[in-house]
Amino acid sequence: MLTESLLEDANAIAGRIVALRRAIHAEPELGLETPRTRDKVRAELADLPLEWRAGPSTTGAVATLKGGKPGPAVLLRGDMDALPMAEETGLDFASTIPGRMHACGHDTHTAMLAGAARILAAKQADLAGEVRFMFQPGEEGFHGARFMLEDGLLGGAGDIPLPDAAFALHIMPNARHGVFGSRTGALLAAADMVEITVTGRGGHASMPHDTRDPVPVACEIVGAIQTLVTRRFNAAEAVVVTITQMDAGSAHNIIPDTAVLKGTIRTLSPGNRAAIQQAITQLVEGIASAHDMQGKATFVRGFPPTINDSRAVGLGERVALGLGGTPDGADAFLRMDHPIMGAEDFSYVLEKIPGAMFFLGVAKDGSDWSQCCGLHSSRMIVDEGALPRGAAFLAGCATRFLAQGWE
Repeated sequence: MLTESLLEDANAIAGRIVALRRAIHAEPELGLETPRTRDKVRAELADLPLEWRAGPSTTGAVATLKGGKPGPAVLLRGDMDALPMAEETGLDFASTIPGRMHACGHDTHTAMLAGAARILAAKQADLAGEVRFMFQPGEEGFHGARFMLEDGLLGGAGDIPLPDAAFALHIMPNARHGVFGSRTGALLAAADMVEITVTGRGGHASMPHDTRDPVPVACEIVGAIQTLVTRRFNAAEAVVVTITQMDAGSAHNIIPDTAVLKGTIRTLSPGNRAAIQQAITQLVEGIASAHDMQGKATFVRGFPPTINDSRAVGLGERVALGLGGTPDGADAFLRMDHPIMGAEDFSYVLEKIPGAMFFLGVAKDGSDWSQCCGLHSSRMIVDEGALPRGAAFLAGCATRFLAQGWE
């Protein structure tokens, strides 16, 4: 069977996977423009029989490996961009660019995807179908996956159909070493931004009766939103609204004309995503009007919820179990009880293509993984010993789907 030697194959190229990860980590790039990262990947895979495609909107690229026999197409994705934050790990290969760090593990995602490409290229003659490797920039809020879809890089344009299945892997630095995890349905939330403006009439702080003070009204709205969430939405279908910024006033004795609130909205379904925005709009306008002021809520749409296909989760679980247990004897796969309220732009891919995203624990083998620094920490550390396991998993999802479909 094609999957039997995958972990052995991945361990054989562990040095290449780690070297690519470190090279990317040392020179992090932001947003939709990651040319040096892309060039590192292409140089690492230059000897493989891959067909490359790029588009006008980003520096992302898709490499296609065509198998020796006809069959379906499967997509594997790795993201490439970093975060605008300083690194404090002290690693020998730490970021050489001030104010930038691979603190979300995209360097490892890219390296594992490149490793999977090398593993699968060695099996090209036996593959029935094709594998598309999606090297994507702009995941950190820049909608890179959406742009690559719109550019037709994944298929769906011309005579190239969309793939039949899609898989992605995301590391978790504070999860048990080598364990894969996922769940059917909502895995991650939609993430939208809300801005609320309350407009009153400013004046002297000693004579508030001559003004229409927007500050207490804005505070009332913050509290009312929390009541709205808990009383209008089912607690089993998590909705999170967090107001994180308030901007009002210029001096201690001046009542301002306006107060502005900003925050984030997290939802797990398209229905609740639309409903919470409508409800906040009604609440803001109503409370402001009750105080003889104007209230306006505007929304900036972020990523949609990441919804996993049950068949894809089952396939990934079988692949993980086939790779064997972890070094410390833990089970190889964890069925997550609850979604995570973070967001991912692989969600755009899963809106178009059935598939799933999985997590891989990369805490130091044998450590108290619950105490490790998490994603987006300036001190986040990855146990690179888990990376070959991730590459083998991605390769296994592709080989199993091409050989057996969703079985």
